[in-house]
Amino acid sequence: MSLENALLTPADRKMLEHTMLVRHRLEEQYHDLEQQSSAAAAGMWAFLATEVMFFGTLFVSLGIYRLLYGEACEKASEKLNWAVGGANTIVLLVSSFTMVLAVHYARLGRRRAIVTCLALTGMFGLCFMGLKAYEYYTDYVENLIPGWRFVPQEWVSEEGLSPGDVPHVKLFLLFYWIMTGFHALHVTIGLCAVAIIAVLAKQGRFNREYYSPVDVLALYWHFVDLVWIFLLPMLYLLGTHTRESLHF
Repeated sequence: MSLENALLTPADRKMLEHTMLVRHRLEEQYHDLEQQSSAAAAGMWAFLATEVMFFGTLFVSLGIYRLLYGEACEKASEKLNWAVGGANTIVLLVSSFTMVLAVHYARLGRRRAIVTCLALTGMFGLCFMGLKAYEYYTDYVENLIPGWRFVPQEWVSEEGLSPGDVPHVKLFLLFYWIMTGFHALHVTIGLCAVAIIAVLAKQGRFNREYYSPVDVLALYWHFVDLVWIFLLPMLYLLGTHTRESLHF
């Protein structure tokens, strides 16, 4: 009989925590599983703090640039595919919900439900990346890649900007590619982690006493989703989008 299926009192489970039933999950430098889980969570929070500084610098820089060169930034924002950006926001929010469910079922020791919720989270993550690939393709078609496919004359003749505003458009688009590109990289890393944790969950590595990897993974995934929630208004919703600009 497995530990998660045994009818044990809290005192019994505490005692068994130091037996061979769960000892293999406890690293030697920790006193018990609770201390190990706290250390793992603290490590993830420290990592996320560095990520906040990284993305925070980009957000502040973009905000300042928006104040200095508002017209050029708004014109560039109007060209972005906000319909795909909005759809991806919904996808990530739903993926956060399935990740919350994965943590919930991990606390209950329901292995099959954990695997199902992690699989759904991964599916939504792949959907996000598919939509992002489509969006990048439309950016390529519409010449929105500074230094590769970018036609300065189009912004002067069609958008009514002065030649001096074109470099500001290019810099805004550069912010767009850097910020969304790094975010997509974080999603890719998250997808790999979700796949690994799902495999471990299927093997029965987690139960009501030990589920910290699922909990820590959820912290990372929610952070990635939160970054996108800030990216949406600062990049996609900056300009005045009209019905004609909708291209899904």
